[in-house]
Amino acid sequence: MTAPAVHPHLLRLSALIDLERRAREAAPAELPYFMVNETLAVVPYQQAALWRRGRVGAVSGVSSPDESGPYHMWLTKALAGAGKLGHAGVVDAAALGLDPAAWAEWFPPEAFWLPLNDRRGRMLGGLLLGRQDPWHAAEVQLLEAIGGTYALCLAVADRPRRYRRAFTHRRSWLWLGGLAIAAAASMIPIRASVLAPAEVVAATPFPVRAPFDGVVDSIHVTPNAPVHKGDVLISFDTTERRAKAEVAQKALEIARAEYAEASQQAMNDARTKGRLAILQSKVNQAELEYQYDRTMLQRAEVVAPADGVAVFDDPNQWIGRPVTLGERIMVVAPPTSEDLDLSVPVNDVVTFQDSAEVLFFPNVSPDRPWRGHLRYASYSSAPSPDGVLAYQFRARLDDPPGGLRLGLKGTAKVFGAHEPFVLWALRRPIAVVRTWLSL
Repeated sequence: MTAPAVHPHLLRLSALIDLERRAREAAPAELPYFMVNETLAVVPYQQAALWRRGRVGAVSGVSSPDESGPYHMWLTKALAGAGKLGHAGVVDAAALGLDPAAWAEWFPPEAFWLPLNDRRGRMLGGLLLGRQDPWHAAEVQLLEAIGGTYALCLAVADRPRRYRRAFTHRRSWLWLGGLAIAAAASMIPIRASVLAPAEVVAATPFPVRAPFDGVVDSIHVTPNAPVHKGDVLISFDTTERRAKAEVAQKALEIARAEYAEASQQAMNDARTKGRLAILQSKVNQAELEYQYDRTMLQRAEVVAPADGVAVFDDPNQWIGRPVTLGERIMVVAPPTSEDLDLSVPVNDVVTFQDSAEVLFFPNVSPDRPWRGHLRYASYSSAPSPDGVLAYQFRARLDDPPGGLRLGLKGTAKVFGAHEPFVLWALRRPIAVVRTWLSL
């Protein structure tokens, strides 16, 4: 029993389906070569060429056409002319505006132009097929079906490229927009400011100093204790002062005795009468020395010069400690004040105007700042207690009606003039670079 014959139309349909499947699976780089060579499995032809992106994309039978050869140059003109038609159909030299003799030399007489258009009608490419036999209607239908599949494959192959181009274009605009926004934001004027440790200090302090060179015997008050004018604050060791006062008293008694004896002898002795003036001077000198020593002895107890609180360190650090004349031991000041003492490091100083605004954040209540204004700044810098070279600023608070407790510490923010944000942000880096470059 013989096998039933297969209908030729079924064979072509099977070949068409297989060709479309292979076209969809082909890589984008292999697709042009596939179109001009593998279409032969469905429709017979002798030559085929692909028009792609304004140039010859592929030629049947060769892996890479010679772009400098005469055939390639003639084929470029033929495909350019076919690309202007916009529809599928049989073409000849006259339809493409070519020389018939050159056509007969380079291409078969029967040619079919198959444009590859996407769904929007935009031509993605085109196939020019040539052979010796005329084209039949059934073959034209197969070519149109194949052209739709090839157009879809080209659209899919082109989509990542177009998407990357569009994404790159959008990203470039985003970068440019971001840079423009950053440049505009960098020119926004902001107020320059600096943070510095601050402490509430007395506006009118009364310093209590050592009246002479001596040793502190005792301190009668505690730190921050209220005192009244005339209260005894400090007592000095009087041993040396008492000895000096006793010596001065004895010297005064001796000078007076000598003067009295000389006064009696002067009645009978002229020479002794001449010494009275000298002895009187010695008496006066002894009296001054005695009065001075008694005064120093009385000043051994230092009293409060005004009402207020005693501001000083631990009294145990002073008891038994030798001090020099004029050395400050404590300060008597009002219990509250509106003045701030700021220590601004040299590297953080900016240009401040007179009466610049100051914002004080106490450590005990940083959520409730107090406003004030700058009074003055020191002319030169000096090492702070932390060992940092800094300028001393003095500010006065405006808000507190009764002032703040002396010794209250916190952080103060001093506001300067307005300047562009970029200069404020780059102030430290510029200073570091300038130092590094020794400019």
